[in-house]
Amino acid sequence: MKDVTVYTDGACSGNPGPGGWGAVLLFGEHRKDISGGEKMTTNNRMELTAAIEALGRLKEPCRVKLHSDSAYLVNCFREGWMKGWIRNGWRNSRGQPVENRDLWERLNELMQKHEVEFVKVKGHSDNELNNYCDLMARQAITQLSKD
Repeated sequence: MKDVTVYTDGACSGNPGPGGWGAVLLFGEHRKDISGGEKMTTNNRMELTAAIEALGRLKEPCRVKLHSDSAYLVNCFREGWMKGWIRNGWRNSRGQPVENRDLWERLNELMQKHEVEFVKVKGHSDNELNNYCDLMARQAITQLSKD
């Protein structure tokens, strides 16, 4: 398996409102920057979308270190939330339907293909690649307002 490093971030102007996501994929000396957005979404959906888009671009099963400043994303896998949700019929610990189930299901499918380690980074600090992903996400929001 190839070792790939990924940085992701999502942003939203209003919550809900126009949103953007950005990701940087690193493999050896290769780098790919990707981004996109949606006209009406939430910050959490953009955080998940960044991870989904990044993992979805990998053409074969890989070992991935995915860096994110989203506790929502990282804690889901570090603390086993998804296993509980699936066991409980996609209900959270309060018995309510899991928010963003469609995206969690897509991410779960990708997790079956790749070996992913989630790394929590501090947002808006000195992590250059996380800051760059944030910039791409915000630029995607700006582009939406022009279209």
